[in-house]
Amino acid sequence: MPKRPVATPAPKSRARKSPAPVGASAGKPSAEPLTDKQNERDVRGLRIDKVGVRGLRIPLQVRDKVHHTLQNTVATVGMFVDLPKEFKGTHMSRFVEVLNSHGSVVHVENIPDMLRAMQARLKAQSAHLEMDFPFFRVKRAPVTGKEGVLDYDIRFDASMNGGELDFVLTVRCNVTTLCPCSKAISRFGAHNQRGEVTVQVRSDKIVWIEDLIEMIEISGSSEMYSLLKREDEKSVTERAYENPVFVEDLVRNVALKLNAHPDVFWYKVEAENQESIHNHNAYACIEKG
Repeated sequence: MPKRPVATPAPKSRARKSPAPVGASAGKPSAEPLTDKQNERDVRGLRIDKVGVRGLRIPLQVRDKVHHTLQNTVATVGMFVDLPKEFKGTHMSRFVEVLNSHGSVVHVENIPDMLRAMQARLKAQSAHLEMDFPFFRVKRAPVTGKEGVLDYDIRFDASMNGGELDFVLTVRCNVTTLCPCSKAISRFGAHNQRGEVTVQVRSDKIVWIEDLIEMIEISGSSEMYSLLKREDEKSVTERAYENPVFVEDLVRNVALKLNAHPDVFWYKVEAENQESIHNHNAYACIEKG
């Protein structure tokens, strides 16, 4: 029997090693400085008013007027500075470093210090901070007294230009509005709906969130509740019917209360009714200061 020919293996090729990166040896990082693109010059001659980060979510503590304690919540944060025309970009990581330097929970009282830190860390003339968060209150039903928790949308807008601080507090609150015209012309009932009121204030001293909420809630036809039994629902419905307000009445009612506040020097009140019998909303606004 003839022998099967034995295949001769091909000679092994010697693998070439890839050259090591310049400046790298034994797993150590390069000693050469990395390029800082943000610090490069820009020749377009356009200053940027605000540049930074938006959409950061952090734990936040807000002081509670009723219990004199700190309420824990979660805020969505935006942080910005101005950028001179000669620089290409800002350093985004430094915003987060400033935020993290205030610990795991940010306190409202720290906002001025955070703005000054942003100015110093990013070598900026102006710094801006915005915070949106829910604020919670326990409300009792009007008849049964059963407790329920309501949430309110709150916003802080703070700016530091040079050494001058500007702070705007925004409160959004829902009420019930019942149409005076509908009540006057109808044999049975009147159309009513949810009205959203947005109040923005600038003040010389601290204005409590709870105080603005109360101003808004007593300015509509009826307040909102999270828990109502039948007795409560009857009371709320009848109160709204006895206290009809247009959207115009709503903003005027709130504005009168703000006019009487000794510390508020500027405000803007907006009201928007989600009309129950129209395919559009009703809107009114008053600004003063």
